[in-house]
Amino acid sequence: MTLDALEKGRCAIVKAVGGQGALRQHLLDMGVIPGARMEFVKSAPLGDPLEYRIHGYELTLRREDASQIEVEPIASDQAGHTSYFESDLSDDEAEHPGLGEGGRFHSRADENPLPDDTVLTFALAGNQNCGKTTLFNQLTGANQRVGNFPGVTVDRKEGVIKGHPNTSIVDLPGIYSMSPYSSEEVLSRAYILDEKPTGIINIVDATNIERNLYLTMQLMELNVPMVLALNMMDEVQSNGGSIRVNEMEAMLGIPVVPISAAHNEGVEELVDHALHVAHYQERPGRQDFCDVHDRGGAVHRCLHGIMHLIEDHAERAGIPVRFAATKLAEGDSRVAEALDLSRNETEMVEHIVGQMEEECGLDRAAAIADMRFSFIGKVVSRTVVKPQENKEHARSAAIDRLLTGRWTAIPVFVAIMAAIFILTFNVIGPFFQDLIQLGIDGVTSATAGALDAWGVSPVIESFILDGVFNGVGTVLLFFPIIVVMFFFLSLLQDTGYMARVAFFMDRSLRRIGLSGSSIVPMVMGFGCTVPAVMAARTLPSERDRKLTILLTPFMSCATKLTIYGFVAEAFFPRNAGWVMVGLYLLGILVAVVIGVVSHKSVFKGEAIPFVMELPNYRMPSAKSVGRLVWDKSKDFITRAFTVIFVATIIVWFLQSFSIRFELVEAADDSILAMLAGWLAPLFAPLGFGDWRFVTALIAGFMAKETVVSTLSVLFNGTGALVSALSPAAALSFLVFCLLYTPCVAAVAAIKRDLGGKWAVGIVVMQCAVAWVVAFAVYLIASLVI
Repeated sequence: MTLDALEKGRCAIVKAVGGQGALRQHLLDMGVIPGARMEFVKSAPLGDPLEYRIHGYELTLRREDASQIEVEPIASDQAGHTSYFESDLSDDEAEHPGLGEGGRFHSRADENPLPDDTVLTFALAGNQNCGKTTLFNQLTGANQRVGNFPGVTVDRKEGVIKGHPNTSIVDLPGIYSMSPYSSEEVLSRAYILDEKPTGIINIVDATNIERNLYLTMQLMELNVPMVLALNMMDEVQSNGGSIRVNEMEAMLGIPVVPISAAHNEGVEELVDHALHVAHYQERPGRQDFCDVHDRGGAVHRCLHGIMHLIEDHAERAGIPVRFAATKLAEGDSRVAEALDLSRNETEMVEHIVGQMEEECGLDRAAAIADMRFSFIGKVVSRTVVKPQENKEHARSAAIDRLLTGRWTAIPVFVAIMAAIFILTFNVIGPFFQDLIQLGIDGVTSATAGALDAWGVSPVIESFILDGVFNGVGTVLLFFPIIVVMFFFLSLLQDTGYMARVAFFMDRSLRRIGLSGSSIVPMVMGFGCTVPAVMAARTLPSERDRKLTILLTPFMSCATKLTIYGFVAEAFFPRNAGWVMVGLYLLGILVAVVIGVVSHKSVFKGEAIPFVMELPNYRMPSAKSVGRLVWDKSKDFITRAFTVIFVATIIVWFLQSFSIRFELVEAADDSILAMLAGWLAPLFAPLGFGDWRFVTALIAGFMAKETVVSTLSVLFNGTGALVSALSPAAALSFLVFCLLYTPCVAAVAAIKRDLGGKWAVGIVVMQCAVAWVVAFAVYLIASLVI
């Protein structure tokens, strides 16, 4: 039978993995290999994708991809040879090392250690969501964003290890193997292979050690000094498990240090080991993982045959020969291209691989994966005592019965988002807005009194009160709403709920040509478009990446809240909250329509397969949430007193003086009116053909908050603003602000990822869509209101 036909709660042994290309290789790297045991947990509420448990973690697959995997049903108490290995140790025999109490690793050091003044460079590598960024922050004192969902790190980040100025450490995006599946994984592999760090710190999730060690073995084949950091050991021990560190070191031939990156425990010893192996160039003591007494013997003969054949090519290409041979046997086209073998040599390699496949009874990629997981099985059985039940997993399973249940998942998601909006716009946000308004009014009143007492020139008084205080003060008024929104988004990400949203939204997103993986950058777009665009790098398909980036700016970023709040409260004071919610929903609806049209035209084809690891739910870290809120708060305040401050001064000056630099009586005679008047007729059909609104929209390209500061300066209060627009025109203006071009920082991020032509195209497309939708809203609202 095939995996998709397995009944809920039933287990099966994988017999064969069908399909081809990158997806099949990715599945093998994730542990879906012949002999692995898989348990069907549940299907998503709409029936697709499906969730399975393998190697102690949850893996999601679409039904059509699961149908490519042939399995044999078994009783739930039976085990496959690569899942839930029976330990050779009893709990009494196992050691229980304290965090940081690593083994006593010894290996032969290089006879010529590096000079003392050498800058030691380290690659921080590991699977997605294993704690790399948390460890990076502990090592360097940096404040990089962490979260409980795959793809938090999408670009390399560099820093210096605290107390060791002659070091450089690079936090790489998560990678499951050295056969990259997405663009950020390509970045990780390229850095390790091409830039040749002095050493590697391989961080492993100790609660999910089977899958994590798969990458470890490939890193060891690179013959680079490395140390293994067993992260989350506090969770292993709290669940009653243990790892025999000395035994693991002996089997792997590298230092192994148990740590808890989140609690900064064991990190000092990890640094000591990393510096030692890098300085003395202590390389892994083992690179051959074949069992010569099993079918691994065929793999062993194959690899050694290839190594003899390509040794000189590998040396010229700067690729470790063992690694090159393994990747050739696996069928890696990138390595084959780099080695530049002759036709005869290529044919010889294929002959050797064919012989291995015949002896093993497996194809080349499955044979290599089987060899690695067989070795991992032996390591785990001799060094790891697993708990009977992982408390974190049991808790996650209980929570998922509600949050991803067949009948409850979507209603609960809608309820959660509704609660976030209500708390942001109607409860917490307004309370703090009132407090800030009192402060702004007090400071403004005191400043006005002081200026009058000093007899300051009316021009200067207008500049300070009508320009600076009015513009910057109005923007600051919406600071609490933005902070609250980022706070709730951070909670969704850090708990692990965001990955579940991707799971049960996958089938819906497929209707517009996307996979559930696209939901993460799109939801991040509600916070800020820039990191959302960068998060799309986790998508392995260029088509999906481009379509996701195209749609992400339609998600209302948090800074647009300043516009919505300012205009909605002025025109619709009793229904301002509903107007803002309606704008968010309209943005999503327009994104869906654009997605469907694009899927049928420019981006024809099917969405990428949905293969994702579902992390356990975790209590959000107060430090992580606080760091995100603080960073966004600091960014907002900084822009309020820099970009917005400067924009406010420029707008005040241009609307106060004529082309001859004479103070004007009416703003209609100003420089600004003349410049913006050229574009005003374009917006007349939308109901806001006033040059002042055009000016605000142009200013909004720099930062969306400047729309509010500009309107505040030009209208000098909401009273004049309300008299300048009809309610229908106000709705039209809000819709245009919702949909038109993102800020210059977001456009720069799009240009960096897709190129200049795509960035310009997206800007033009969004402005056109904004005009059409705003026009339609204006016509409908004019008839209704």
